[in-house]
Amino acid sequence: MHVNGKVALVTGGAQGIGRAFVQALLGKGAKVALLDRNSEAGQQSKAALDEQFEAQRTVFIQCDVTDQEQLKGAFKKVIEHFGRLDIVVNNAGVNNEKDWESTIQINLTSVIRGTYLGLEYMRKGSGGHGGVIINISSLAG
Repeated sequence: MHVNGKVALVTGGAQGIGRAFVQALLGKGAKVALLDRNSEAGQQSKAALDEQFEAQRTVFIQCDVTDQEQLKGAFKKVIEHFGRLDIVVNNAGVNNEKDWESTIQINLTSVIRGTYLGLEYMRKGSGGHGGVIINISSLAG
């Protein structure tokens, strides 16, 4: 898949697997919005990526993916900032056996919401340009 010039949104993009996705996409010429609930990690990741890649190719948006309005607002901010959306990577995830309901909200519900928002914003019939949605699932890391 050619991603040069495409715009991607990556949830959980400040650390781990999400950060690796962000770096790979930037390395192939994409513009990337990093979404993460951890503001400090997000800002540090953006600063490090800005040193490695062009600063105007990244934006950090603090977002708790379990909050439907925050997630919807983050998608809108990506469109406002970059003018389009081509790739959605639903990556945010946790493993918390003690708070399994929160785990379901992050690992399942937010992925479904992110998928529907991706369809809404990328659908050609709705003014989008088509695109790709990638859903990540991992309990080991």
